[in-house]
Amino acid sequence: MFAGLLGQSILKRARERELLQVSLVQLRDFAEDRHQRVDDTPFGGGPGMVLKADVLQRALSALHSATQQTLPRAHVVYLTPQGKRFDQSDAKRLAGLAHLVLVCGHYEGLDERFVATQIDEELSMGDFVLTGGEIPAMAVLDAVARLLPGVLGDPESFAGDSFYQGLLDHPHFTRPASWQPSVGAPPCSVPEVLLSGHHDKIKDWRRRQALLRTLLRRPDWLAQASLSKPEKRLMELLASELDHCEWTPPDGTHCSDQPK
Repeated sequence: MFAGLLGQSILKRARERELLQVSLVQLRDFAEDRHQRVDDTPFGGGPGMVLKADVLQRALSALHSATQQTLPRAHVVYLTPQGKRFDQSDAKRLAGLAHLVLVCGHYEGLDERFVATQIDEELSMGDFVLTGGEIPAMAVLDAVARLLPGVLGDPESFAGDSFYQGLLDHPHFTRPASWQPSVGAPPCSVPEVLLSGHHDKIKDWRRRQALLRTLLRRPDWLAQASLSKPEKRLMELLASELDHCEWTPPDGTHCSDQPK
């Protein structure tokens, strides 16, 4: 399942340049019976299967032993719907670790004894259930890897990302400067400030748009965003105005039939 993610684009180049090392561990290699069984039925009855604590432990111990001479002891993360919801602050924190182990649950999950004694942290992608932890592990891997030094050619590529600085990202535009979404529809034009070549004005516009977009879509994030005093006053004013008007300002796309 991980071959596509690791074999192309940014992660492929990061691995080729040895900025990122990823090892995939097959649990069946650590089963001791001839059927290579890694799970069993739950004690107490019920549907589904549970991954065995002894198999998981042998796999984790092998990882620790293989890397103890070159890396600090791994931080072990279990991907589970019961964990803390993963966000950008977690990605930044995990990117600062030298060695990370992502444990993918499956079916009914892991034997709780392994979770209680060997897992350092539980993370979730959200309030939904997947067949296994592989897809959440890929999401964590991608989010963390792109923050590693050198993985993205320009650090500014992620510095402006949504959530990285506590705000959603500003709107983005590219050529053509005027675009007609459908036949007969009025043309939509790129905001003039982005065509001005005035870098300070563009920077200010983008910052204000990021603030506005966060206010409209994720106001909960503003409480933890790093805002200047003028920006805080602006947000308070905008929030007050939005409470008393029916029109929601556009994110920056100026169409001929919309207010500017």
